[in-house]
Amino acid sequence: MREEFERMMREQCEIALATMTDGLPHVRIVNFYYTSEERRVYFATLKDNEKVVELAANPNIAFSTVPHNNTMEHVRASGHAVKSTRTIHDLADAFAEKGPRVREFISAVGDDLILYEITLTEAVVNLDLGKRETIVL
Repeated sequence: MREEFERMMREQCEIALATMTDGLPHVRIVNFYYTSEERRVYFATLKDNEKVVELAANPNIAFSTVPHNNTMEHVRASGHAVKSTRTIHDLADAFAEKGPRVREFISAVGDDLILYEITLTEAVVNLDLGKRETIVL
């Protein structure tokens, strides 16, 4: 199942990221990059975005990768989102591999983006209805 996890994290481009404030969940779709060596998910947001305020108040998050190619397969995980010591420019090439428009976005507003990272310890890999497994990373 670890191989399927790595494949999905490499091939899928977006996560549905959930934050929580005042007992209410807030979900939005964001681009991401995963590095298996560090077991980290990286995502960026504009400095003046609501996510910045929400994550400062409560860094606990959950996410699901967004399935593509008419499949149901996805990865679910949770953790803490913290501001990265890296910048989006440090990882621009890695993010751009997920889609050409990402590079354009980084070029246009990269200096206004905050990069966050989530270190994963486990994830739920969902291959199909009824076929899922929790893996330790």
